[in-house]
Order: sequence, then structure tokens, then C-alpha cells
Amino acid sequence: MFGLGMTEVVLILVLALIVVGPKKLPEVAKGLGKGFAEFKKVMNDFKDAVNIDDIDESSSSSSSSGSKNKDISEVYKNKWQQDILQTEDENNEDKESEKTDKTEESDENVKRESRDT
Repeated sequence: MFGLGMTEVVLILVLALIVVGPKKLPEVAKGLGKGFAEFKKVMNDFKDAVNIDDIDESSSSSSSSGSKNKDISEVYKNKWQQDILQTEDENNEDKESEKTDKTEESDENVKRESRDT
């Protein structure tokens, strides 16, 4: 694993436990895992985009395959746009749920105050 032996891995884990602490270590590991997964996704998307561009440039001499590659390129562009819109929708849903939670909390506070009076 990356040229590290078992003792090096154990040493790194012990140092991480000491530096970060046992309570925060799972959160840090989760964040690192999500970050690494997102990085891999972006790199794969980038590789796909570069491959599409390479295909478009190399096939510009043949007209029949050039139109196919342009179609493929359009499909990927549309997919990326859909992914962006989906991410924006998810962010909006998260914001709306936070607003709903705050509204419910304020409603509960009003009910408590009316009971107290």
C-alpha cells in the first residue's frame, strides 16, 4: 500500500489518534474519504472530457465519424449540465429543509410561550 509497511501504517494511525483525538478521528476520516471520492470523480470526468476532445480532433479528417464524436460530446455536455442542475436542486432542498426545521422550532417556541402565559 503506497510502499508503506505495516509498522509505518500503525505509526501513522497512532499519531493521527494522538493529534486529532478519539472523538474527532471518525469525522476527519469521513471527511477525507468524501474528499478523496469527489477528487476521483472529478478526475474521471476530466479524463472522459479529454478523451472526447482527443477523439474529436483525431477524427476531424473523416466526416462520418466526426459527426458521431460531436454527438458523443453533446451527450457528455448534457450529462454534466444535468449533474450540475441536480446538485443545485439538492442544495436548494437542503436549504428548504433547514428553513422548515427553523420554522417548526419557532412554532414550538410560540406554543410554549402561549402555554406559559
